[in-house]
Amino acid sequence: MEPRLYLKPGHDRPVRRHHPWVFSGALGRLEGPVADGGVVEVLSFDGEWLARGYLNRRSQILARLLTWDPGEAIDEAFWERRLERALQARAALRLEEMTSAYRLVFAESDGLPGLIVDRYGDFLVLQSLTLGVERWKEVIVRLLAERLHPRGIYERSDVEVRAKEGLAPAEGVRFGEPPPPRLLITEHGHRFYVDVIRGQKTGFYLDQRENRRRAAAYLAGAEVLNAFSYTGAFAVYALKAGARFVVNVDTSAEALQGAVENLRRNGFDERRFENIEGDAFQVLRRMRAEGRRFDAVILDPPKFAYAQAHLPRAARGYKDINLQALHLIRPGGLLITFSCSGLVSPDLFQKIVFAAAEDAGRDVQILERLSQAPDHPVRLSFPESEYLKGLICRVW
Repeated sequence: MEPRLYLKPGHDRPVRRHHPWVFSGALGRLEGPVADGGVVEVLSFDGEWLARGYLNRRSQILARLLTWDPGEAIDEAFWERRLERALQARAALRLEEMTSAYRLVFAESDGLPGLIVDRYGDFLVLQSLTLGVERWKEVIVRLLAERLHPRGIYERSDVEVRAKEGLAPAEGVRFGEPPPPRLLITEHGHRFYVDVIRGQKTGFYLDQRENRRRAAAYLAGAEVLNAFSYTGAFAVYALKAGARFVVNVDTSAEALQGAVENLRRNGFDERRFENIEGDAFQVLRRMRAEGRRFDAVILDPPKFAYAQAHLPRAARGYKDINLQALHLIRPGGLLITFSCSGLVSPDLFQKIVFAAAEDAGRDVQILERLSQAPDHPVRLSFPESEYLKGLICRVW
């Protein structure tokens, strides 16, 4: 008999609606021997078959669901079908007409919980975030190599979420050759150096591709403050669109040096930009005290909320940084602000920005609402996959 996970009464509705997570609190009983990372059948309290997924008793997410088809086995053919479906979906987006770097597999949104695969030119970068994916990782790497023929596949499974799965960090070449330390990619005609081995996430913020383009459309002639700038992608777009000057702020000297290289690579010298190393909260406060003003402020901070318990502190952080930014914007200028915390809903984020505007005494109009690029699709049955939200605002 296959191992079976019976849900508590009243806990079957999310599974029936194809939400891919079963939390530990929904467990009624577990029948049959199954190792963590192995496949388990999920049944209702009264024994109705609902779904199939992989189990991990060490995680608060007890089971991650893979199929709602009772006839679909979780074998190599399953992974091949799901990978092919994700690749075909990306091909339909015609991404290579605009960029050489994009997301190929987006975990739960592509029906592959715990698996991230990004393409950077001739190289793939893989993240294995769950024990279930870890058990199939060699097969996944082989299937990707056979289907896409990359020069190399590099693993960047160095994120904290693996610890919650009982997994140690993992990095290194999994196929072919290692990527160069400065890999050159193109995006909407702009060129960027990416360090996929040591850079943030898998090396570049691929999810912001369309938002960089949308923001740049408003920045001709503007003096721009680009906070949490990382390697300067928003700055490159702004200057290409005709911005007069950009100030980049980041805590990392290495990231700011990357911004210098990217700006130079796109034809800009130090007369068009300034880099400030420091904590954005402190730098913006100092700028306010000094009376500095800008035509536009871009805020693209890192994730503030990693768990529900972090949400109040995260909300305070988002309010504070937006408040400081609003004090720096000339009347009629722009606030371009983001949150990548999945626990902060678009509605909550808008309320936070409104609270900051109220405290700053500024009138603010929303011109555009922004989300993640289409190679990071949002699965309707999994609202948690809509993690990136942004606002382009006019400030008076």
